[in-house]
Amino acid sequence: MTTVSEAMMARISVRAFKPDPVPEALVREILDVARYAPSGGNLQPWKIIAVSGAAREAVSAAVKQALLANPAGDEAGRPVYPPHLWEPYRSRRYKVGEDMYALLGIPREDKPARYAHVARNLDFFGAPVGLFFVIEERMGHGQWAHLGMLLQSIALLAVEKGLASCMQEAWGRARGTLKAHFKLAPEEMVYCGMALGYADESAAVNTLRADRAALDEIARFEGF
Repeated sequence: MTTVSEAMMARISVRAFKPDPVPEALVREILDVARYAPSGGNLQPWKIIAVSGAAREAVSAAVKQALLANPAGDEAGRPVYPPHLWEPYRSRRYKVGEDMYALLGIPREDKPARYAHVARNLDFFGAPVGLFFVIEERMGHGQWAHLGMLLQSIALLAVEKGLASCMQEAWGRARGTLKAHFKLAPEEMVYCGMALGYADESAAVNTLRADRAALDEIARFEGF
């Protein structure tokens, strides 16, 4: 049986999936356990929309059309990254991007190929299942953090079940379109998406292991 430590070390952002379908029963099993993720005050400030088949194709087409008409996107006042990202975060983001494109064999000057790869987010990188995470706009930073714990729980449970995932903040560039497409309530919004399926182990991009800061760079120990 997969331990939590093993799942933590095995989980990566998979960017190439096999087309093999994932049964609804398996998705339900994962989400049924993930709903026990912690949340302050037990608010459980989340809803999940799972799409596959025709529903998956429909949301993908809707967002592609919207971003074609408005490439700047619509993040609904919640940008994925702060503007003018500073150090050390800028360098971390830059390095993982360059490492990924090196595995893909896409040089920095080939902008069309890089944009094409980013656009694969909107096809869930080939995964047969897409998950969208909905939160009320009036919720605060604490509740967004709680939603993040739900995402992590799903990702780890996916590893336990032999599946892979990719948390996709790229969908945040089309929040207005997603609100309309899913007929969300006026106070609701999509935070992000997640691709879910079976990893294509033959894809070079799935060999990427992002660097992590050393423990002593991110943690302080006092009073021990």
